[in-house]
Amino acid sequence: MAQAPRSAVPDAAQQSDEVFVSDRIHVEVVGREGGPDIILIPGLASTSAVWAKLVPALEGRYRLHLVNVRGFGEYPAQGNARGHLTTEISAEIKRYIREAGLNRPAIIGHSMGGQLALRVAADEGEGISKVMVMDSSPFFPSLINRGATKADVEPLARLVFQGVMMLGDEMLRSTAAQSGIDLGAGGDHLFNSLGWQGGDRRVLAQGLYEVLTNDLRYRLPDITAPVTVVYGWSDKAENPRAQVDSAFRYGYMNLRRPARFERMNGAEHMVMIDTPKQLEQAVRRFLAD
Repeated sequence: MAQAPRSAVPDAAQQSDEVFVSDRIHVEVVGREGGPDIILIPGLASTSAVWAKLVPALEGRYRLHLVNVRGFGEYPAQGNARGHLTTEISAEIKRYIREAGLNRPAIIGHSMGGQLALRVAADEGEGISKVMVMDSSPFFPSLINRGATKADVEPLARLVFQGVMMLGDEMLRSTAAQSGIDLGAGGDHLFNSLGWQGGDRRVLAQGLYEVLTNDLRYRLPDITAPVTVVYGWSDKAENPRAQVDSAFRYGYMNLRRPARFERMNGAEHMVMIDTPKQLEQAVRRFLAD
Protein backbone atom coordinates (compact mmCIF):
# COMPACT_ATOMS: atom_id res chain seq x y z
CA MET A 1 0.00 0.00 0.00
CA ALA A 2 1.27 3.49 -0.84
CA GLN A 3 2.50 5.61 2.05
CA ALA A 4 0.72 8.86 2.87
CA PRO A 5 2.64 11.95 1.72
CA ARG A 6 4.37 14.22 4.18
CA SER A 7 2.15 16.57 6.09
CA ALA A 8 2.18 20.29 5.43
CA VAL A 9 3.57 20.71 8.94
CA PRO A 10 6.22 19.00 11.10
CA ASP A 11 5.04 15.94 13.02
CA ALA A 12 5.59 17.71 16.34
CA ALA A 13 2.88 20.24 15.52
CA GLN A 14 0.37 17.68 14.35
CA GLN A 15 -2.46 17.15 16.83
CA SER A 16 -4.24 14.33 15.02
CA ASP A 17 -3.43 12.40 11.87
CA GLU A 18 -6.77 10.64 11.39
CA VAL A 19 -9.56 12.57 13.06
CA PHE A 20 -12.25 11.59 10.58
CA VAL A 21 -12.82 8.28 8.83
CA SER A 22 -13.71 8.68 5.15
CA ASP A 23 -12.94 6.83 1.94
CA ARG A 24 -13.06 10.16 0.07
CA ILE A 25 -10.93 12.55 2.10
CA HIS A 26 -8.23 12.51 4.76
CA VAL A 27 -8.09 15.39 7.26
CA GLU A 28 -5.18 16.54 9.42
CA VAL A 29 -5.77 18.97 12.29
CA VAL A 30 -2.96 21.29 13.37
CA GLY A 31 -2.58 24.56 15.20
CA ARG A 32 -4.11 26.14 18.27
CA GLU A 33 -6.61 24.01 20.13
CA GLY A 34 -9.80 26.01 20.54
CA GLY A 35 -8.76 28.60 17.97
CA PRO A 36 -11.02 29.76 15.12
CA ASP A 37 -11.47 26.95 12.61
CA ILE A 38 -10.13 27.16 9.04
CA ILE A 39 -10.58 24.42 6.45
CA LEU A 40 -7.92 24.37 3.73
CA ILE A 41 -8.64 22.47 0.51
CA PRO A 42 -5.89 21.97 -2.11
CA GLY A 43 -6.47 21.82 -5.84
CA LEU A 44 -6.39 19.14 -8.49
CA ALA A 45 -3.69 16.51 -7.91
CA SER A 46 -2.35 18.45 -4.91
CA THR A 47 -2.17 17.55 -1.23
CA SER A 48 -1.88 19.59 1.96
CA ALA A 49 1.83 19.89 1.18
CA VAL A 50 0.99 22.96 -0.93
CA TRP A 51 0.18 24.84 2.31
CA ALA A 52 3.65 24.25 3.79
CA LYS A 53 4.51 27.98 3.76
CA LEU A 54 1.11 29.20 4.90
CA VAL A 55 0.49 26.83 7.81
CA PRO A 56 3.35 28.12 10.03
CA ALA A 57 1.99 31.65 9.69
CA LEU A 58 -1.48 30.63 10.92
CA GLU A 59 -1.13 27.70 13.30
CA GLY A 60 -0.26 29.82 16.35
CA ARG A 61 -3.67 31.48 16.34
CA TYR A 62 -6.01 29.22 14.36
CA ARG A 63 -7.03 25.57 14.28
CA LEU A 64 -6.37 24.35 10.75
CA HIS A 65 -8.16 21.44 9.11
CA LEU A 66 -6.06 20.26 6.16
CA VAL A 67 -8.12 18.30 3.66
CA ASN A 68 -6.48 15.75 1.37
CA VAL A 69 -8.45 14.20 -1.50
CA ARG A 70 -7.91 10.47 -1.73
CA GLY A 71 -6.37 9.59 -5.08
CA PHE A 72 -4.20 12.71 -5.20
CA GLY A 73 -0.50 12.46 -4.46
CA GLU A 74 0.29 9.21 -2.64
CA TYR A 75 -3.14 8.80 -1.05
CA PRO A 76 -4.86 5.61 -2.32
CA ALA A 77 -8.04 6.36 -4.28
CA GLN A 78 -10.42 4.25 -2.15
CA GLY A 79 -13.96 5.57 -2.68
CA ASN A 80 -12.84 8.13 -5.25
CA ALA A 81 -12.00 5.32 -7.68
CA ARG A 82 -15.63 5.31 -8.77
CA GLY A 83 -18.47 7.71 -9.44
CA HIS A 84 -18.49 11.49 -9.30
CA LEU A 85 -15.72 13.28 -7.44
CA THR A 86 -16.50 16.87 -6.44
CA THR A 87 -20.09 16.33 -5.29
CA GLU A 88 -19.03 13.38 -3.12
CA ILE A 89 -16.02 15.21 -1.68
CA SER A 90 -18.05 18.31 -0.82
CA ALA A 91 -20.57 16.06 0.94
CA GLU A 92 -17.75 14.54 3.01
CA ILE A 93 -16.40 17.97 3.93
CA LYS A 94 -19.88 18.94 5.13
CA ARG A 95 -20.07 15.72 7.13
CA TYR A 96 -16.68 16.49 8.64
CA ILE A 97 -17.87 19.95 9.70
CA ARG A 98 -20.82 18.40 11.51
CA GLU A 99 -19.01 15.48 13.12
CA ALA A 100 -16.02 17.57 14.21
CA GLY A 101 -18.36 20.17 15.68
CA LEU A 102 -16.84 23.10 13.81
CA ASN A 103 -18.43 26.45 14.60
CA ARG A 104 -18.86 28.49 11.42
CA PRO A 105 -15.43 27.69 9.96
CA ALA A 106 -13.73 29.76 7.29
CA ILE A 107 -12.83 27.87 4.13
CA ILE A 108 -9.82 28.45 1.91
CA GLY A 109 -9.64 26.51 -1.36
CA HIS A 110 -7.28 26.51 -4.33
CA SER A 111 -8.41 25.77 -7.91
CA MET A 112 -10.63 22.66 -7.69
CA GLY A 113 -10.52 23.20 -3.92
CA GLY A 114 -11.99 26.64 -4.54
CA GLN A 115 -14.93 25.08 -6.35
CA LEU A 116 -15.38 22.69 -3.44
CA ALA A 117 -15.34 25.65 -1.05
CA LEU A 118 -18.08 27.34 -3.08
CA ARG A 119 -20.20 24.17 -3.07
CA VAL A 120 -19.91 23.78 0.69
CA ALA A 121 -20.62 27.47 1.33
CA ALA A 122 -23.69 27.37 -0.93
CA ASP A 123 -25.06 24.32 0.88
CA GLU A 124 -24.20 25.37 4.43
CA GLY A 125 -25.32 29.00 4.29
CA GLU A 126 -24.77 30.76 7.63
CA GLY A 127 -22.79 27.75 8.83
CA ILE A 128 -19.73 29.08 6.97
CA SER A 129 -18.22 32.35 8.16
CA LYS A 130 -16.17 33.33 5.10
CA VAL A 131 -14.66 31.88 1.94
CA MET A 132 -11.40 32.48 0.10
CA VAL A 133 -10.89 30.97 -3.34
CA MET A 134 -7.43 30.99 -4.90
CA ASP A 135 -7.09 31.15 -8.68
CA SER A 136 -10.43 29.43 -8.98
CA SER A 137 -13.63 30.11 -10.88
CA PRO A 138 -17.19 28.81 -10.51
CA PHE A 139 -16.88 27.93 -14.23
CA PHE A 140 -13.29 27.75 -15.41
CA PRO A 141 -13.97 28.00 -19.17
CA SER A 142 -15.50 31.45 -18.61
CA LEU A 143 -12.00 32.72 -17.79
CA ILE A 144 -11.15 32.13 -21.45
CA ASN A 145 -14.53 32.69 -23.12
CA ARG A 146 -17.37 34.41 -21.28
CA GLY A 147 -19.94 32.87 -23.59
CA ALA A 148 -18.76 29.29 -23.07
CA THR A 149 -21.27 26.73 -21.83
CA LYS A 150 -20.91 23.25 -20.38
CA ALA A 151 -22.13 21.84 -23.69
CA ASP A 152 -19.35 23.71 -25.48
CA VAL A 153 -16.54 22.35 -23.33
CA GLU A 154 -17.78 18.82 -22.66
CA PRO A 155 -16.26 17.32 -25.86
CA LEU A 156 -12.86 18.76 -24.91
CA ALA A 157 -13.30 17.58 -21.32
CA ARG A 158 -13.99 14.03 -22.54
CA LEU A 159 -10.85 14.09 -24.68
CA VAL A 160 -8.88 15.32 -21.67
CA PHE A 161 -10.33 12.51 -19.55
CA GLN A 162 -9.32 9.93 -22.16
CA GLY A 163 -5.89 11.50 -22.54
CA VAL A 164 -5.14 11.31 -18.83
CA MET A 165 -6.32 7.70 -18.70
CA MET A 166 -3.81 6.85 -21.44
CA LEU A 167 -0.83 8.51 -19.75
CA GLY A 168 1.82 6.60 -17.83
CA ASP A 169 2.44 7.09 -14.13
CA GLU A 170 5.54 9.23 -14.68
CA MET A 171 3.66 11.56 -17.02
CA LEU A 172 0.92 11.94 -14.44
CA ARG A 173 3.45 13.37 -12.00
CA SER A 174 4.13 16.29 -14.35
CA THR A 175 2.01 19.31 -15.19
CA ALA A 176 -0.88 19.23 -17.63
CA ALA A 177 1.12 21.21 -20.17
CA GLN A 178 4.08 18.83 -19.95
CA SER A 179 1.70 15.90 -20.30
CA GLY A 180 0.47 17.18 -23.64
CA ILE A 181 -3.01 18.20 -22.53
CA ASP A 182 -3.87 21.12 -24.80
CA LEU A 183 -6.45 23.48 -23.31
CA GLY A 184 -6.23 25.87 -26.23
CA ALA A 185 -4.95 29.40 -26.64
CA GLY A 186 -5.19 31.27 -23.36
CA GLY A 187 -5.92 28.13 -21.40
CA ASP A 188 -2.26 27.23 -21.42
CA HIS A 189 -1.47 30.45 -19.60
CA LEU A 190 -4.30 30.04 -17.09
CA PHE A 191 -4.04 26.35 -16.32
CA ASN A 192 -0.36 25.48 -16.68
CA SER A 193 1.85 25.17 -13.60
CA LEU A 194 -0.91 23.08 -12.02
CA GLY A 195 1.51 21.81 -9.43
CA TRP A 196 0.40 18.23 -9.90
CA GLN A 197 1.71 15.71 -7.40
CA GLY A 198 0.28 12.91 -9.48
CA GLY A 199 -2.00 10.24 -8.12
CA ASP A 200 -4.51 7.68 -9.29
CA ARG A 201 -5.11 8.18 -13.00
CA ARG A 202 -8.87 7.65 -12.80
CA VAL A 203 -9.22 10.19 -9.98
CA LEU A 204 -7.04 12.69 -11.86
CA ALA A 205 -8.99 12.20 -15.09
CA GLN A 206 -12.36 12.53 -13.36
CA GLY A 207 -11.18 15.54 -11.37
CA LEU A 208 -9.94 17.37 -14.46
CA TYR A 209 -13.14 16.52 -16.34
CA GLU A 210 -15.26 17.96 -13.53
CA VAL A 211 -13.09 21.05 -13.11
CA LEU A 212 -13.65 21.82 -16.79
CA THR A 213 -17.39 21.13 -16.81
CA ASN A 214 -18.64 22.17 -13.37
CA ASP A 215 -20.68 25.35 -13.66
CA LEU A 216 -21.41 26.67 -10.17
CA ARG A 217 -22.44 30.16 -11.20
CA TYR A 218 -26.09 29.34 -10.50
CA ARG A 219 -25.16 28.40 -6.90
CA LEU A 220 -23.46 31.72 -6.10
CA PRO A 221 -26.70 33.42 -4.89
CA ASP A 222 -26.99 30.68 -2.23
CA ILE A 223 -23.72 31.77 -0.60
CA THR A 224 -24.29 34.06 2.37
CA ALA A 225 -20.65 34.17 3.52
CA PRO A 226 -18.36 36.94 2.23
CA VAL A 227 -16.10 35.72 -0.58
CA THR A 228 -12.53 36.78 -1.32
CA VAL A 229 -11.04 35.85 -4.68
CA VAL A 230 -7.24 35.67 -4.92
CA TYR A 231 -5.59 35.15 -8.29
CA GLY A 232 -2.27 35.33 -10.06
CA TRP A 233 -1.66 38.58 -11.93
CA SER A 234 1.14 40.40 -13.77
CA ASP A 235 1.90 44.08 -14.15
CA LYS A 236 3.66 43.31 -17.43
CA ALA A 237 1.31 44.05 -20.31
CA GLU A 238 2.76 41.29 -22.49
CA ASN A 239 1.86 38.64 -19.91
CA PRO A 240 -1.65 37.13 -20.42
CA ARG A 241 -2.10 37.31 -16.64
CA ALA A 242 -2.27 41.11 -16.97
CA GLN A 243 -5.69 40.72 -18.61
CA VAL A 244 -7.47 38.40 -16.18
CA ASP A 245 -9.07 40.94 -13.82
CA SER A 246 -12.34 41.28 -15.71
CA ALA A 247 -12.57 37.52 -16.31
CA PHE A 248 -12.42 36.73 -12.60
CA ARG A 249 -14.84 39.53 -11.72
CA TYR A 250 -17.31 38.37 -14.36
CA GLY A 251 -17.25 34.84 -12.94
CA TYR A 252 -18.41 35.97 -9.49
CA MET A 253 -20.99 38.57 -10.49
CA ASN A 254 -23.91 36.43 -9.23
CA LEU A 255 -22.85 36.55 -5.59
CA ARG A 256 -25.29 38.16 -3.15
CA ARG A 257 -22.66 40.63 -2.09
CA PRO A 258 -19.70 41.72 -4.21
CA ALA A 259 -16.57 39.65 -3.74
CA ARG A 260 -13.26 41.13 -2.67
CA PHE A 261 -10.58 40.61 -5.32
CA GLU A 262 -6.88 40.36 -4.45
CA ARG A 263 -4.23 40.20 -7.18
CA MET A 264 -0.97 38.40 -6.47
CA ASN A 265 1.52 40.22 -8.68
CA GLY A 266 4.02 37.78 -10.17
CA ALA A 267 2.02 34.64 -9.45
CA GLU A 268 0.67 32.11 -11.89
CA HIS A 269 -1.80 29.40 -10.88
CA MET A 270 0.03 28.21 -7.74
CA VAL A 271 -0.25 31.47 -5.80
CA MET A 272 0.73 29.87 -2.48
CA ILE A 273 4.03 28.75 -4.00
CA ASP A 274 4.70 31.62 -6.43
CA THR A 275 4.06 34.53 -4.02
CA PRO A 276 3.86 33.11 -0.47
CA LYS A 277 4.44 36.41 1.36
CA GLN A 278 1.82 38.27 -0.65
CA LEU A 279 -0.60 35.45 -0.10
CA GLU A 280 0.06 35.34 3.64
CA GLN A 281 -0.77 39.05 3.87
CA ALA A 282 -3.97 38.53 1.87
CA VAL A 283 -5.02 35.64 4.10
CA ARG A 284 -4.37 37.71 7.23
CA ARG A 285 -6.61 40.49 5.85
CA PHE A 286 -9.26 37.90 4.96
CA LEU A 287 -9.25 36.42 8.46
CA ALA A 288 -9.17 39.80 10.21
CA ASP A 289 -12.42 41.02 8.64
